[in-house]
Amino acid sequence: VKKNNFWLLKSEPDVWSIDQQKKAGNKGATWDGIRNYQAANNLKKM
Repeated sequence: VKKNNFWLLKSEPDVWSIDQQKKAGNKGATWDGIRNYQAANNLKKM
């Protein structure tokens, strides 16, 4: 049985707003500036 993983990602509104997210659509955008090594690796795996 394959287990599904779900992720909830957030950012501060003054850094990345909901309007910017809507504009990016399904293509998304690069998320940079992550200082935590483990968090950065998890994002790369997505």
